Amino acid sequence: MQQDLAAESQIRTLIEAWADAVRRQDLSAILAHHDPDIVMFDVPPPFQSRGLDEYKATWDLYFGCNKPSDAFDIDDIAITAGNDVAFAVAVLRCGPPDSEFQFRLTIGLRKIDGDWRITHEHHSVPATE
Repeated sequence: MQQDLAAESQIRTLIEAWADAVRRQDLSAILAHHDPDIVMFDVPPPFQSRGLDEYKATWDLYFGCNKPSDAFDIDDIAITAGNDVAFAVAVLRCGPPDSEFQFRLTIGLRKIDGDWRITHEHHSVPATE
């Protein structure tokens, strides 16, 4: 149980640092804990990105539509962690400081060489139809 709490704390810190890097538009810090073979499903196209280069390219659209002062805030998060595999589910708010736009985030992680790496990321919004 102690190890699970330590892993949850490490993962929470990693995700909070990632969100902070997004707010600052610091691409190097955004990518810092992502696995080279990451798979991401996103809201805007492309629907699926495979690998760090494709994942990195998706941030061009985000940076073009959002300012560093805009929100990218975790409103709610739950983390489940084992010894070497974990996942987190969260609700985030993004956009201008007064924005109410929320999206869902699911992150899958693996512990590789002692470090947690994001291997899967999924962003979604509720269907409107």
